[in-house]
Parts: sequence; C-alpha cells; structure tokens
Amino acid sequence: MAEVYYVGVDVGTASVRAALVTRDGLLKTTAEEPITIWKPQPEHYVQSSTEIWQKCCTVVKEVTSGVQRSQVRGIGFDATCSLVVLDKNFQPVPVTQEDDPQKNVVMWMDHRAAEQAARITNTGHRVLSRVGGVMSQEMQPPKLLWLKENLKESCWDKAAHFFDLPDYLSWKATGSITRSLCTLVCKWTYCPPDGWDSSFWTSIGLEDLLENNFSKIGSMTCPPGSPLAEGLTPEAAADLGLNPATAVGASLIDAHAGGLGVIGADVQGFNLPGEGLPITSRMAMICGTSTCHMAVSEQPLFVPGVWGPYLSAMVPGLWLNEGGQSATGRLIDHIVEGHAAYTQLQEHVNQRLARVPFIGANIYTYLNSHLALMANSHSAVDLLGSSLHVWPDFHGNRSPLADPALKGMVIGLSLSQTLDDLALLYLGTVQALALGTRHILEAMKEAGHDIRTLFLCGGLSKNPLFVQIQANATGLPVVLPNQTEAVLVGAAVLGACASRDCRSIQEAMENMAQVGRVVQPDQELQSFYERKYKISSLFYILLPFPVRITSAVLTLSFPLIGAEEAAAYIPKIKAARLFADAAYRPAS
Repeated sequence: MAEVYYVGVDVGTASVRAALVTRDGLLKTTAEEPITIWKPQPEHYVQSSTEIWQKCCTVVKEVTSGVQRSQVRGIGFDATCSLVVLDKNFQPVPVTQEDDPQKNVVMWMDHRAAEQAARITNTGHRVLSRVGGVMSQEMQPPKLLWLKENLKESCWDKAAHFFDLPDYLSWKATGSITRSLCTLVCKWTYCPPDGWDSSFWTSIGLEDLLENNFSKIGSMTCPPGSPLAEGLTPEAAADLGLNPATAVGASLIDAHAGGLGVIGADVQGFNLPGEGLPITSRMAMICGTSTCHMAVSEQPLFVPGVWGPYLSAMVPGLWLNEGGQSATGRLIDHIVEGHAAYTQLQEHVNQRLARVPFIGANIYTYLNSHLALMANSHSAVDLLGSSLHVWPDFHGNRSPLADPALKGMVIGLSLSQTLDDLALLYLGTVQALALGTRHILEAMKEAGHDIRTLFLCGGLSKNPLFVQIQANATGLPVVLPNQTEAVLVGAAVLGACASRDCRSIQEAMENMAQVGRVVQPDQELQSFYERKYKISSLFYILLPFPVRITSAVLTLSFPLIGAEEAAAYIPKIKAARLFADAAYRPAS
C-alpha cells in the first residue's frame, strides 16, 4: 500500500514554510519562501495576505512534487496571530496611511495600538481575567480600535471581514468562514461555550462589530483540527497542486502548532521527572523571533500577567495558559548585529568557513565555540556571565509583568568593544531570556501549575547554548523533538485529524510527536543562577527611574551577591526612587 502523507504549512514572521509529513511524524521534504515585511512608521509592521497565499502555494507545490496527489490525505495551516482585513468582496483593505490595498495585514508584532490597549485594560472588564488582567497590544481588540480611530474612512468603513491570519488561510483553502477556537479564544476574547461578550465590545467603542451576529469577526467556530467545509475548493486545489476535497483542518496560531508538535511525545525510557505523568506536567516553549510558553491544565488556572485560561485552544478539552517573551531571537540578533565588533565577527566566521566548511555554521555557532575557549575546559561557560547582567525587555514584557512599555537594560559594560565583549553580551542576553522563562514558570507554579519538563522547538532550539542555559537557569530538563521543524509537524497534525485517519488531536499528537534528545540541567550551576536571578529581580525596580537618578544608581556594581545582601539593596533603591519622585515631580 502506498505511503500516505499530510502537509503542514507554517506562516512565520518572515517566511512561509511547508513540509510533507508521514503518519509517524517524519518530515519527507520541506520548502521555504520569504515574505515581505513593511515598516511604514515606527512600531508599525505590515504584510500582504495576497503575497502570503501565493508563497503558501509555491511551497506546497514544491514539497508535494514527488508524490501522487492521492497520497496527500490532509493539510493544516498555522500562522502568526496577525490581523487580516478584507472588504465585502473578500478583497484586501489597506491598514496603512499609504492606502496601498496590498498592505492589508497588521502583524502580530505591530505595537501601534499601545494607547488603545491601555485604555481597554483600564476598563477592568471581566474578559480581561482571561488575559492575565492586561490587554496586550499584540491582541486583536486594540488593533481593531486603532483602525477605527485612525483609518476610519480608508479602512474601517470598507472592512467587512477581520480574520486572524490562520483563519484567513483556512478560508482561502476551503471557502469556509468558520473560525478556529485557537485564534478567537486566544487573541479576540471569545469564550466558549458562551461566545462573544457584547458588553466588552460596546465598552471599548466597537459596538458596530455586534452587527449581523458578529459576522465581521466570526459567528461560527470549531476546535483546531476539525474538518472544514468539503476540504480544498477546486480553485485552492489548483493553486496548491493538490486534489479538490483534500481534507483541511481548522488552523492554529504558529506557537500552538509548535505545542502540538512536541508536548504529546511519549517520554517513556528517557529518565525524566515527568515520566508517567500527564501532559499537564509539561511546558512547550516555541522559541523563534519571540517565544511562547504554553502549559495545559485540566481545570482553569488564572495566572496574573499570563494569557488564559483558554478552553480547547490547543488541546481539546484542556485549558491553556500562554506566557511569552515579545523578543527573543529578534533580541539576540539586535544585540549581536548592533555591536561594534559585529563586522569582525563576520570576518572570523567567513575565514573559518573558507578553511573548514561545515553545514550549520553561522555567527552563533562561532560565538558558542568562542565562549567555550574563553571559559577553557575547567569552568562552565555560564560563569562568564558573572558580572554582566541584562534585562531583556527591549520590546516590552509580555509575561508575567504584562508591561509593554518596559525597556531593556545592561549592567556591567565597559569601554572595551572587542570580540570577547560581544560574546559576553550575547551570553548575558541568552541568560537573561532563560531567567525570563524562570520568572514565567514561577508565576504559573504559584497559580497551581506543576511543570516538571520543558519541551522546546523553533529556531532557537537549534542553538545548543540557548537550550542548555534554559535547562541550567530553570533547573528543569529540556526535551527536543526528533524533527527539528516541530511547528510543521504540528500543522500536519491538523491535516491528519481532519482526514479522519486519527480519531482525535491527542491521538495524532502521540503518533507524530517524537522525542529526539534530552538536555539535563547542570546541577553545579544551581547556586549561580539562584544569585543571578535575584539580581535580575532588582532590575524591575530600577527601570522606572528618571535618567539622572538611573545614571547615578547604575554606578553601583552588582556582583553575584547572596540573598541577604540582595534583599538589603531593595530598601535603598526604594528610598532612592522616592527621592526621585519628589525631586523631579513637576511643580504644582
């Protein structure tokens, strides 16, 4: 009997990828195409839904070119939680002042709606309890409100359909306007089984969305992986190079697809603390441009500063909590590429490749090996970060502080700008991101989660230093999938479920998610990270200072201090903050 396959399509921040996946989760072929990002103004990031669909078609045709169409049993889409705007004829509506209709997607990382998000938070509406008490500017309500207030004639009045990007792809494939519970619950405030809360939309000035039973934002919903309509329409099938009526599963946000691709793996025989425990003891981390921290529970758990609980948003029947960091891979790139020694780093990498070419070589493999040389064989690389400390919220804090206005900070810089200094700053940034994960874990634990193991996937999971430091800083083992593209496996799981070859998402996850490698924490570094974490806890107090006070306070050095010494700093800093408030408060 001929092998059967499922296609997973992943629309990330900067590219579209597809994979042809077997019934046991092995990737047979993959393809990738870049997509355009425009930045018309600061904090504005936009894309084109037309271009995105075209690139989807290109990569699907490429990965399926070597098999018979009849062998492809189903297809699933995941994408970033970006906002797509279409008119009554399903044509693009511009979301920029340039009035270019092709630029009709407000990207997930677009922060134009910060002021609208703050206003929504200030309403204190009951729906906010399911988003950690704070409305993020990365969710759709503030973006919708911004469009109404700033582009009313050119966009809002013409718009007839507002799609989350994953649902837009499902509509293009099937013609169905049924929305996935994943998108509507996680990013739009929809709450099953009750549905939309009319009072919320009215309270924030978007009462016009109530018209025609919420037709503009979705009146029909289904769980992820549910078969949509009659499968691929003839037009979509021709575009994708597949058979009409090929099953299409209701879509997922990209991070949630990564969760499906890893969190259900069988861990028997790997000597993990969570062996024999349900998947509620696991956290999936999807680490790329940003990072999502996803944990499920049997009962709803409310975690301040963490999104959720969301029923059936990832795994049907379970409640999802979703923490995150708005900039991780993007932050590391920003730190490294902005350093004075970056050109020197590139030259060293090119020279090494000229001498000894090898697959996977890049600036980060070079930096990792450079740090190992700096540490020598007698000490851990981690210890090089003893006197350099980074607060990583250069793009705000998504969780658990839920403060989009926060900025980054570095303590311990000197006038030196050598390659060694660049490597140390890179290390400090990776450590800071891992300590951010620890902060999220502690917030979840306090609310009732019992996380024993981390499951990582995404681009940063291919960086061994990043993975090891996540384990070391949290004290938890890290499981890596045997397929490096777990997000694509998760998308293919949707197609497998929709094809009815699997009875449920859970069965498809167990069949297709496989453990590749386990990374254990270095227990000898536990006290190091305990002290480093205490230092990072001081940063949040420092951040709000006026510039003059900040400059003075930052002359303090923060060596790796003990708990009592760390605690002793706090009243001093609070006193300095009170002085700052009094000294620089505008005269009445």
